[in-house]
This record gives sequence, C-alpha cells and structure tokens, in this order.
Amino acid sequence: MSADQRFESLGLVLPPPPKPIGVYKPFLQVGNMVYVSGHGTFQPDGTLLIGKVGVDFDKEGAKASAQLVGLAILATLKANLGSLDKIDRVVKVLGMVNCVSDFEAHPYVINGCSELFEQVWGQEKGIGVRSAVGMGSLPDNIPVEIEAQFLLGE
Repeated sequence: MSADQRFESLGLVLPPPPKPIGVYKPFLQVGNMVYVSGHGTFQPDGTLLIGKVGVDFDKEGAKASAQLVGLAILATLKANLGSLDKIDRVVKVLGMVNCVSDFEAHPYVINGCSELFEQVWGQEKGIGVRSAVGMGSLPDNIPVEIEAQFLLGE
C-alpha cells in the first residue's frame, strides 16, 4: 500500500493545514529535503487544543495531542506536495511537551506522532531520529509542538 492508502485506512481526519502565526514558513523544500516548522495541536475543525501536561492532560491525553500534531504535519505535507507518497522517509522529529517540571514521560507523549508516521510510511521509513523534551510553556498554551524533517523520494 502507498502512504496515502495507509493513511486512508486509518480512518483519521486531517485538519486544515495551519497558517503561520509569526514570520516563518510552515514548509520549506531544499533539494530533496523537506523541513516542517513547529506545528501545534490543531483539531479537525482547525481550532487549537490547549492546556498543560500534568495539569490539564495526563500522559495518555498528551500522547493523543501529539497525534493531533502529527496530523497537522501530514496536512501541511499533503497541501504542499499533493501526496504523502512523495516522502521517502522521516529523517528527524523534535517534540516539545508543555508540562509541569516533574513530568518525565516526554518520549511516551511524542510517540503519539511517531507511531502515526510509522503507520503511514512503515517501520523502516516512518521512524527517524528524534528528540523529546519538556518545556515550561509553548505558544498559546498548546500541550505539544513538533517539527520534522523528511527526505523526498527520487
């Protein structure tokens, strides 16, 4: 199955591709690399899910929030490339979790996005290198922000 077909089989809905809220590009292609700026927790209706992990969300809710971010990234890729099939592999994911200071499950939270990418592009091409870190705050009080890099197919 292609990446687009695998995504369809998941029965998930892409939100509208988010528009920049500052001076940056949400998507940039340089040669065969695609860079996606930090994306937030956009819901299918385009609104932001907000709150702090450890106060408003437990780790399961935070993981679901990271999946929302992954869906927003997929929406940006699809809007700019026309198809998820144009991505050859996930190269790097940087996940940031807006959490209380004693929260320690950052990697578990970011798995919400990483597992989505694995389902779309498969185990070999859908998993890249990754960092998952905690933050004292994130823009608009979103629980998770993720940026990613992808390699385009030939």
